[in-house]
Amino acid sequence: MNIIKKRARKEGYNRRGGSGKGRRPFFSFLAVIFIILVFIIPETFAVISGQCSNCHTMHNSQNGSPMATYGSTQPWGSPGPNEMLLRGTCLGCHGMGVAQKIVTIGNSKIPQVYHLDASGDLAGGNFAYITGDKGTGASDTKGHNVIELGNLDDILYWPPGKPSNHGGPNAATLSCAGNYGCHGWRVGGYSPLEGIRGAHHLNQDGQLTLADEVYNSYRFLKGVYGYENMTAGYEWQNVNSLYHNEYYGATQPFNISDPLQSGECSVCHVGGIYVEPSTHTMSGFCGTCHGMFHSLTGIGGDTSSPFTRHPTDVVLPTGGEFDAYTTYNVDAPVARTSVPAAPSSTVTSGTDVVMCLSCHVAHASDYPDLLRWDYSQITTGGSGGCLICHTGK
Repeated sequence: MNIIKKRARKEGYNRRGGSGKGRRPFFSFLAVIFIILVFIIPETFAVISGQCSNCHTMHNSQNGSPMATYGSTQPWGSPGPNEMLLRGTCLGCHGMGVAQKIVTIGNSKIPQVYHLDASGDLAGGNFAYITGDKGTGASDTKGHNVIELGNLDDILYWPPGKPSNHGGPNAATLSCAGNYGCHGWRVGGYSPLEGIRGAHHLNQDGQLTLADEVYNSYRFLKGVYGYENMTAGYEWQNVNSLYHNEYYGATQPFNISDPLQSGECSVCHVGGIYVEPSTHTMSGFCGTCHGMFHSLTGIGGDTSSPFTRHPTDVVLPTGGEFDAYTTYNVDAPVARTSVPAAPSSTVTSGTDVVMCLSCHVAHASDYPDLLRWDYSQITTGGSGGCLICHTGK
């Protein structure tokens, strides 16, 4: 017996797992993976936490009842089963129609883009203004009528500003994500949930300047740089000059023609058929659908006045009325030419940038054209709205 034990030790065997020599590389591999996940990619654990069953259901059945119930009080609340074994669709999870703009399930906080919270909305706005569940009345002009709402836009079929010889999403196909959506991988036949697959588990926030994947792009908008405000109590919100998101902008918009000419595809189709802005800016992202509103040609052919359309990805001019806008106002946010590591409370004319979201929200507002204020009520000598930047009018 002693001879057998000695031979086993010499040959590297043990009673529990066979060859010790064969086991060491495996456990060393696991140790390396653990170090990478914990210390090199801390965001892996930073956002999605808690029980898997908070979001997923294996068979969509428990005690004879479906488990895919999120958003079930809304028309879009599918009882499932859903792709990715999820308990809700995009709006099923993020549009529950409840009184809170952030819903907590287990350890997971879920931002709501369709809610009834009277205290305000998240930075992207609120689809409830379109249907009239919140605000001054229903109107298709108030937001992006994604098909998940079940309320197709009866005013517009194509996105305004779409180049005349180009396809893309329309009133019958515009969705939250995927092939004809905004979030995740766009084009390529992806369904909404497939387009953002894996992004929640790897979600990164804070300063985002890589954007080569969906999970490290600002707001899962593929290819877009920015800074996501995740300060406790202010997550996903533009609250005031101290707590807000930071957007990335350029000093000159991209340039496309109408109709599109040969060689211009790379402005929006980076590295193949997938859609993302080559500029990595928020305005460039909007321009992938509303191109003629945001191109160098579209605003008047130059980056200086006189403009024929309101400029985007153009520096806030120096001098006169613009110099008075010095404290960041979340009703007229500006973009930065480099993404800061923390929110800045100052605005600097001649440096900071006018962008689409300076005037509009992304999802919906209580005003026509997704505006941040009632444009029809802005008067010279007043305050707010356009006059936040144009202080001398």
